[in-house]
Amino acid sequence: MTPATVASWIDQGHLKGHKTPTGRRRVASVDLVAFLSTHGMSVPAELLVMPDRQVVVVVEDDRAYLSALVRMIQREVPELDVVAAATGMDGLLEIGRVDPDLVILDYALPDLNAVQVVERLQDRLAAPVMIVTGGMPEKAEIELRALGVRAIVNKVDGMEVVIEAMRRALQTRKVAVA
Repeated sequence: MTPATVASWIDQGHLKGHKTPTGRRRVASVDLVAFLSTHGMSVPAELLVMPDRQVVVVVEDDRAYLSALVRMIQREVPELDVVAAATGMDGLLEIGRVDPDLVILDYALPDLNAVQVVERLQDRLAAPVMIVTGGMPEKAEIELRALGVRAIVNKVDGMEVVIEAMRRALQTRKVAVA
């Protein structure tokens, strides 16, 4: 099936979804699973909810860094499900879709910065947010800390440091939820 077919199903009301301000169509994963199941179509494995697995959303606009970080997380922590997004808005949509256990967020994104993303998540997300950055203004760090961000990691420290900070954040969340 093509994206045009799916868009047509949404536009005709066959598949529950909505159009974003940029003209993209969005469908909640539960609605897509229900639609596929009802119509006898196979459901992709990534749409099947695995409640015992933790989910991390990584929001990073540098495609090479994003790809490398996702691969490293999958290799180092294979029990995690990783969802990737390349813009702040796409990140917000994915966060709303999967309700992650952790958000790893680049500071400088093409459409929003980390402060703007975290502000939009206030009172909507119980998961911790970890900032991974190549640098940011001191004022932004103060604002992020005031918004509840506890972990800020510099990319130059290496992906191993990012992975370790991610493990600590997930462990802290697991203990807090238990």
